[in-house]
Amino acid sequence: MSESNSTSGWVVYILQCADQTLYTGVTTDPERRLQEHNSDNRLGARYTRSRRPVTMIYQESCTDRSSACQREAAIKKLSRQAKLRLISASRPDQ
Repeated sequence: MSESNSTSGWVVYILQCADQTLYTGVTTDPERRLQEHNSDNRLGARYTRSRRPVTMIYQESCTDRSSACQREAAIKKLSRQAKLRLISASRPDQ
């Protein structure tokens, strides 16, 4: 799922929604955030609420919130195909 250790610091992540769309975000706790996206109408993103269940398919560690938000913005600007290539490149089994 990931190219990096997500136990500390900020993480940029990509979710795959039930309708096969991709959602990108940042967090300090990927497991908690995934649970929020899948079950919490108050804390989960509005985009993912109607597209559940979602699956975490990519994670990338960042040193701080600023760099995580910058990376998130850069990923969001990528085309869907470029995002899929990024995800595939991070998976050692593919």
